Amino acid sequence: MTKIAKRAVLSALLPLTLIACGKGSEKQADDMPAMEGMEKGEAEKPAEKDAVTLSARQIADAGIEVGHPKGGGSAGMIELPALVQGDPQGLQVVSATIGGRVVALNRNLGQPVGRGDTLAVIESREAASLNAEIEAARARAALAQSNLRREQRLFAERVSPEQDLIAARTAATEANIAVRLAQQQLSATGGRAGALNRVAIRAPISGQVIARAATLGQTVAADGELYRIANLSRVTVAASLSPSDAGRIRPGARIVVTAAGRRQEARVTYVSPVLDETTRLVQLIATLDNRGEIWRVGEPVTASVELPATGDRTVTVPSTAVQSVENRTVVFVRTATGFKAVPVTTGRRDGDLVVITSGLTGGERIATTNSFTLKAELGKGGEMDMD
Repeated sequence: MTKIAKRAVLSALLPLTLIACGKGSEKQADDMPAMEGMEKGEAEKPAEKDAVTLSARQIADAGIEVGHPKGGGSAGMIELPALVQGDPQGLQVVSATIGGRVVALNRNLGQPVGRGDTLAVIESREAASLNAEIEAARARAALAQSNLRREQRLFAERVSPEQDLIAARTAATEANIAVRLAQQQLSATGGRAGALNRVAIRAPISGQVIARAATLGQTVAADGELYRIANLSRVTVAASLSPSDAGRIRPGARIVVTAAGRRQEARVTYVSPVLDETTRLVQLIATLDNRGEIWRVGEPVTASVELPATGDRTVTVPSTAVQSVENRTVVFVRTATGFKAVPVTTGRRDGDLVVITSGLTGGERIATTNSFTLKAELGKGGEMDMD
């Protein structure tokens, strides 16, 4: 090819090359803003909200323990001031059954008594009359029996008519009834105590003497108090509820009674269906087994009554697992990279446990101790400094 021809070909190709290069530059220039935007967006993308990134080694070094929430069934406990009272069926006032002079007192305060034991002896004219009536009734009954045997013999010998036999049998029956009546009247006073003018006052129940109102030689009237006996193997705890709480509690609910150095569980036995006219509160009663004699009648205690769960998803967590972050109540749930603060709704406290009414299902793994460390790290941005 001649030099002239080569120049002609180069002259034709040069514009096409310039056009192609121009288009490539324009395309590259158009792509730059998009790439810069992507890089800028990735750089400005924030870390996951409420997350704390920790390795297993850091979790162990921080002393953070992980566990599962406990299944519910309760919406927590409501604490109430309460009072220990004697079981109404286990408290008995022993009174004088007849008027007279106290000649014997056989028990002192604190001493045990058995049912039927003689507690006191009273001397009186009325006692003498009761005993004399028994003796007279027995004598009349013996005479009536003798007459009956005589009439039976005479009737058998055909000496006396049947009418006389019937009359003798009736008289014997009436005499026996009179004896039983006199004995029951004396028994109602406690029974004879040796001499005809004395009666014994006996314990109606087994228990312990908690009060002694009489003194030796004192003249007492009928129904005058002598002793008080209490069977303290069972006691009751009485408390007052607001109507709203009372509507959620039924007999059989669990109750925990606490006092200085003592704690015992029991069951609610009674929730009053009416409000007290003065306090406008509802009375609640629970029964305590007191065979160990650890509770005293009249003692103030604290009663924690279990409230029923409001739903099937109610769970409890240790109080150390609950934290407050930015005016939210949260629990830190374990994730693959650390923990995440999960907002929850809390219910009542049950000792060292807190009821979670919403926010957790019970299947999570949560930080149960030292969760305040996670709260502090969350405030720093969610990254724990590496040593």
